[in-house]
Amino acid sequence: MKAPLTILLVATLAVSGCGGFRESRMNPRNWFGSSSEDTRPELGPVSDVIDGRPLVPAVTAMTIESTSSGAIVRAEALMPSDGWWDAQLLPENFGRPVGGVLTFRFVAAAPSAPVSGPNTEATRTITAVAALTQAQLETASEIVVVGETNSRRSRR
Repeated sequence: MKAPLTILLVATLAVSGCGGFRESRMNPRNWFGSSSEDTRPELGPVSDVIDGRPLVPAVTAMTIESTSSGAIVRAEALMPSDGWWDAQLLPENFGRPVGGVLTFRFVAAAPSAPVSGPNTEATRTITAVAALTQAQLETASEIVVVGETNSRRSRR
């Protein structure tokens, strides 16, 4: 009677001790938490192609969602008017982290003509995403999305 009870007690303690792994930094699904707002950093080269789209005024939200092949960076911005389109997160430094920091510029194309509409916060919010590979995540400890007046960052 003592042996099965002892084995059951040891097994229960061992399994309950594994619950802390979910919140630890050892868990790759927990590497990037919520984002925090920061000042705009200096920007580096994006690519050899010139992109005339301006940076969004301010990045309002950023999340990083794990996938089976890496992660998806999702950023939102509140634009000054309706009609902004072609939103994109452009990787800086040709998509390679510098000092462990992977940086994206959040750009969007302005409307060619004024757009009539409700002009509410919901209609002026735009979203852009970027897919990251597992190799990019392994060399990055921080991801930054840059707007005109601010940036949002998420650390491991």
